[in-house]
Amino acid sequence: MNVDGSERPDSRRSWIVAVAGAVAMIFTFGTPLSYGILTAPFSDAFAVSPLVLSVVFGVMLFTFFFGSAFVGVFGVRFSAQRMLLACALATAAVAPSLYLTNSIVGLGIVFAVYGLALGTFFVLVASVVPRWFDVRRGAATGLIFVGNGLGLFLLPPIWQYVLGEYGVRQGFLAVVGVNAAVFLLAALVCRRPRWVEQTTATTSDLIDWLSRLGRTRQFQLLFVGIALAFGWYQLFAAYAVEMFAGRGLSAASASTAFGLVGGVSIISRVGSGYLSDSVGVRRTFLVSLACTSVGLALLLVPIRPVLFLAIVVLGLGLGATATLYIPLLMGIYASDMDSAVIGVFNVGVGVASLVMPPLGTAAVTYFGGYTVPVVLTISMSLLGLVTAALATRES
Repeated sequence: MNVDGSERPDSRRSWIVAVAGAVAMIFTFGTPLSYGILTAPFSDAFAVSPLVLSVVFGVMLFTFFFGSAFVGVFGVRFSAQRMLLACALATAAVAPSLYLTNSIVGLGIVFAVYGLALGTFFVLVASVVPRWFDVRRGAATGLIFVGNGLGLFLLPPIWQYVLGEYGVRQGFLAVVGVNAAVFLLAALVCRRPRWVEQTTATTSDLIDWLSRLGRTRQFQLLFVGIALAFGWYQLFAAYAVEMFAGRGLSAASASTAFGLVGGVSIISRVGSGYLSDSVGVRRTFLVSLACTSVGLALLLVPIRPVLFLAIVVLGLGLGATATLYIPLLMGIYASDMDSAVIGVFNVGVGVASLVMPPLGTAAVTYFGGYTVPVVLTISMSLLGLVTAALATRES
């Protein structure tokens, strides 16, 4: 490892990169998963139905997960810092764009570009920051995913307030403008460390790499395992609030209880990172998946104190899973393919995000209750645990 005195693993420079990445991560998932809050004000402002807007936000989710995966794979040959700067500039260009369009097509383009910039920034930061660490890689990854968790917690109410107070166009300009400024500052700090080699693979080499990767048993198992490690939460989110209300909570309390899962996960993101540095990433990751299965099983007990225990256990599992899957992948695959690896596995997470919510809604509607949907969610969580355990055993 060829490093100089000012740039070495786990140094002060490394932590500056991690903090900058954590702040930028606040904006990555927060907006794409706030589409439920954006629907009503955008529907009024652009005089389109919520159904049509769902297509626009579906495009944003597609570019966020799948478009960014494409960029992550084929952009691995280029400077991560330059790509981050491009994302910041694209976000800055999007900020005033609602003043320039009144059409649904224009709105679709705006959210497609914005989703691509957000998703690509996530992939690049998640792949760059762990490379700056050796001893404290888990803790550093936990820090950037605290930013990710804060975004899920803070952005929905921020969007709700800003759009209600200032209107769609001015509110969009304000939030996305701040987003662009944060991305720009992070892009100036975040880059791959000098001791990480830049891949020299051509486009043909990358296609061949994807083909070979897709044929390996380890990748197939791990791809399913990572997808289900997050898919259970997407399925759970489809019925959780209604189920909590059915257990006797008020509508406001049910929403708060669901939010507590994410709130507890913020705490476990840092704690699990430190724990993994001591006992190992694989072991801690698998424990996090087992934790979610236990929390889901507790939901089958119709007693209110057990319900709140389930919420805490689920939050602990969710936060640890979100933190540790990045270092887990980084420990298995070559360092010069960092953003390509994260991009590929982001496809699985994207598929789960698109498929699980309607599956959860359909299960509740068809079976007329919550027992079968909970059992289905437990099954998916356990399947994710088994496939991830089998895949990582081979590494």
